[in-house]
Amino acid sequence: QVQLVESGGGLVQPGGSLRLSCAASGFTFSTYAMNWYRQAPGKKRELVATITRIGSSTNFADSVKGRFTISRDNAKSTVYLQMNSLKPEDTAVYYCNAFIFKETWSDYWGQGTQVTVSS
Repeated sequence: QVQLVESGGGLVQPGGSLRLSCAASGFTFSTYAMNWYRQAPGKKRELVATITRIGSSTNFADSVKGRFTISRDNAKSTVYLQMNSLKPEDTAVYYCNAFIFKETWSDYWGQGTQVTVSS
C-alpha cells in the first residue's frame, strides 16, 4: 500500500534551518509530482511546495519563496523540503502529499511532522 513517512521536524530558533524528508513506498515514485503542505493550529492546510516528476520544475507558496527549496531523489523514493530563515509563522505540522492513481485517483498523506520555530 501507499506509504508516505515524514521525518526531520523539531524545534528551531527563528532564523534557523531544518530539512524535512518524506520516504515514499507502494507506488512508482518517479512518475508522480510530490507536494509539501502545512497546517498551523486553527488554520486551513496550505500547499507549501510542489516538485514535478523529475524535479525539473518547482513551485512555492508566496510566504516561503526564497527561503524554502524542494528536491527529490527518485532513486531513494524520497522528497525533501529544505527550510531556511525560519520564522515563528512557519510553525505548523508539515505533511507530504501525492495525488496517485491506484484504481482511482486519490490524495495520499503522511502522518505529518511538527515544526516549531521559537526562541
